[in-house]
Amino acid sequence: MENSFTQLCNEIFNQAINDYHVKDDVDTPISNPYDRESIENRLYLKCWIDSVQWHLEDLIRDPHIDPLEALKLKRRIDRSNQDRTDLVEQIDSYFRQKYSEVNVLPDARLNTESPAWAVDRLSILALKIYHMKEQTERTDASDEHIARCKDKLKVLLEQQKDLSTAIDQLLEDIEAGRKYMKVYRQMKMYNDPSTNPVLYKNK
Repeated sequence: MENSFTQLCNEIFNQAINDYHVKDDVDTPISNPYDRESIENRLYLKCWIDSVQWHLEDLIRDPHIDPLEALKLKRRIDRSNQDRTDLVEQIDSYFRQKYSEVNVLPDARLNTESPAWAVDRLSILALKIYHMKEQTERTDASDEHIARCKDKLKVLLEQQKDLSTAIDQLLEDIEAGRKYMKVYRQMKMYNDPSTNPVLYKNK
């Protein structure tokens, strides 16, 4: 039986997360093992960026961080967020191309989000699961902390299963013409020098 799309996603996300944690350093260069033109490459890159950003978000919350260092991290997180958005749009382009020949049924419905934005949430869930599992294995934490984290891990695993099922069902509906894709670019105004007043007023 052929693996579902989300099985592929979850396998690649776990691979990227494990590869990142070999050195566990936000400055580690990525070594993407997949062909650049493949969807596997985009999925690996997506989760690698998410993994780095997860740890940047940890670093910037250090209460003793130097303000200048915090500003550098904030700018880096902003760039990372834009990279994540760009990648989601690339993944949606893959789906648009894949299903471009589908005959959409007259009563087809629009989904609340595109497939790639759901995949984005699946990548973040994989990271939550990895780090929550880490918490359950700590030897320097209280029994109460470990128990709470085990309970949270169960919920995250159930959420991963449900989200994976929902994504696969959405793709089946799109392929069958029961739902159709309509993708809007994010158009984030704060990154655009022509729409952010702070930027265009200080030219």
